[in-house]
Amino acid sequence: MELKDKKILVVGLAKTGVAVTRFLAERGALVTVTDMRDDEALADVLAELADLDLCLELGRHVPYSFLMADLIVVSPGVPMDIKPLEMARAQKRRVVSEVELASWFIDAPMVAITGTNGKTTTTTLTGEIFKGCGFDTFVGGNIGNPLIELAMSGERVERVVVELSSFQLEGIESFRPHVAVLLNLTEDHLDRYHSFQEYIDAKLRIFENQGPEDFAVLNIDDPLVAACASKLKSRLFPMSRFHELEEGISYRDGFITFAHDGKVLRFGTDGFKLKGVHNLDNIMASMASTLLMRCDGDCAYATVKNFKGLPHRMEFVEEVNGVAYYEDSKGTNVGSVVKSLESFDSGITLIAGGKDKGGSYEPLAQLVSQRVSHLVLIGEARERMHQALGDLTDTHFADTLEEAVETARKLTQPGGVVLFSPACSSFDMFKNYEERAERFKAAVRAAKEAEGK
Repeated sequence: MELKDKKILVVGLAKTGVAVTRFLAERGALVTVTDMRDDEALADVLAELADLDLCLELGRHVPYSFLMADLIVVSPGVPMDIKPLEMARAQKRRVVSEVELASWFIDAPMVAITGTNGKTTTTTLTGEIFKGCGFDTFVGGNIGNPLIELAMSGERVERVVVELSSFQLEGIESFRPHVAVLLNLTEDHLDRYHSFQEYIDAKLRIFENQGPEDFAVLNIDDPLVAACASKLKSRLFPMSRFHELEEGISYRDGFITFAHDGKVLRFGTDGFKLKGVHNLDNIMASMASTLLMRCDGDCAYATVKNFKGLPHRMEFVEEVNGVAYYEDSKGTNVGSVVKSLESFDSGITLIAGGKDKGGSYEPLAQLVSQRVSHLVLIGEARERMHQALGDLTDTHFADTLEEAVETARKLTQPGGVVLFSPACSSFDMFKNYEERAERFKAAVRAAKEAEGK
């Protein structure tokens, strides 16, 4: 699309919106930026854009600007159903997400990864495998750098790996990855979506522009994911921890088997540094994506064996008085916490809670009953979590994360595990999940110092 002299409205000035604004302005577009925050709240962001000629509409959305734009680019944090966007679409204005815009200017083969849980680990590992096998690779999207930054740089790369949220997928038109991965589907973001099905539909848009020469990597162990296989126009490449597959990637008895067009590769998992049953899914998705796009098997395997995982996702913090403490601050939904609890057999003290996201806590019930010895609840969601889970095990409330860690320290016997996996977002008590993680780790280290005195 030719951008010069086009009237383009950018909605939302978070990191992605800033990158989009610069990209458009530097290509001669007539850019208007709108955000419900005022100029005082956006002072740091506006300083980054001070060298550009922009029209700013801050503290409000002006309907006229939505109705007169040639193109509207929406940042991921902005709901697609706000009234000005609905008015614009009714008047046939073109409304897209940043990843859609970026895709118009990128021609390198792409892997796109979505799902409720595991996206960031899978995206990072996929990028590492490509790089380890000698491909110039850009990794971004919902992780790290917005995809538009690759388009803005003009850099020529050989592979692109992009993590996509449901929010980003809402605004695509022609976005088409060569390999699209759907890891799992569990309730999430029901504070934004009207129904679980609406959330699922947004996720499934990752496949809608693929053709017969493209691949859809689906985790068929998840019944909701498996159910979409019949709707694909691309080539199904299934993955499973529970079933041996003649075509696809699967796990059995300590080995991952990749089978494609008569070619079979087997990889032992004993030496993997990345632990946890959920990470087997992430590893298989990464290996499937990269092997389908011409990575050498031995090279891919070597990268996987050396990959240690990411901070804030089942990260071992310390052992204190014979108790292992794990920080899982990225466990922001129920499905993620299910996977984390499955990594330990019993003796768990679970610290959970935060800003409620509207989903059911029922999927946690059996695991809490069978494996969690103590439950310590914090944040806005603690009363609702207590109603759903409190009768299943020994349950306590704490007003702060530090108090929760101290309560867990007193309750947990040597040989047990303290797992901080909130099942909620962080925004009731913390700036983001990273701050929440660092506060937990600091509290654990303080507990270790106290034990040593």
